[in-house]
This record gives sequence, structure tokens and C-alpha cells, in this order.
Amino acid sequence: MPEAADGRPSPVRPFLLTAGRVAGTAGPGAGPPIPIETQVVATSGGLAVLDSFASEHRDIIAACRRPQSLAELAAKLRLHLNVVRVLADDLRAQGRLRVYVPRANTAQDASVLRRVIDGLRTVPDSRGFLREG
Repeated sequence: MPEAADGRPSPVRPFLLTAGRVAGTAGPGAGPPIPIETQVVATSGGLAVLDSFASEHRDIIAACRRPQSLAELAAKLRLHLNVVRVLADDLRAQGRLRVYVPRANTAQDASVLRRVIDGLRTVPDSRGFLREG
């Protein structure tokens, strides 16, 4: 759950941030959800207008000054992975993020999967505890 400025859980439900959508921007060329190992990085245009965005969009762009996977981004921002997936796809459609989807055979690479699993383990549970693994 997103956190309020004082560290308490936000009263905003995660899927309200995406208007209930579970996939990115609809329209021509809309495909399946972005894979969690996809690397995202802010564009110069996104950074230039950073202060004009709502908090979650601004947080995503600010966190993506360096490339990182969607899984890492969700863990870092403490947002639900599918929320980050939808918002990142929206920002991509606006030209604010660049999205680098890995080649199909990369997703089968055990080292990539291990890094994704390790990243997901850094996401605290609803009580704030890290998962053991």
C-alpha cells in the first residue's frame, strides 16, 4: 500500500490509482502487460516536467533516473506491482518513460529470475516485515 507522508498506510486503495485498470493504456497497439523484468528509465522530457505530475507518477519518474526493473521499482516505491505496471505503461505512452522489454529468451535466464525473486523478497508484507527465503 502507498504510504502517507507520516509513514502510515495511505487511505487510497492501490487500484484507485489506476482507475481500476489492470493493463496499461488502451488503444491501438496495446498489448499484454509489461513483464516485471522490463527495464524502465525516465526520459529527459519526463524529468523536465516532473513537478507537474501527481504523486505516484512523479515518484515513478523520479525513481527512474537510472534504469531499473518494474519489480525493483514497485519494491522501492512500496506500490503494488500491477499498479506500477499500469502507471509505467501510461507514462510510456506519454513519452515520459522509456521501456526496454527484454528479449524472450532473457526471461528464461535463471540469473534474471533470481534477481527478480531477490528484489521481490525486499518488499515488506502488510505488517512491514520482510519475507524470509
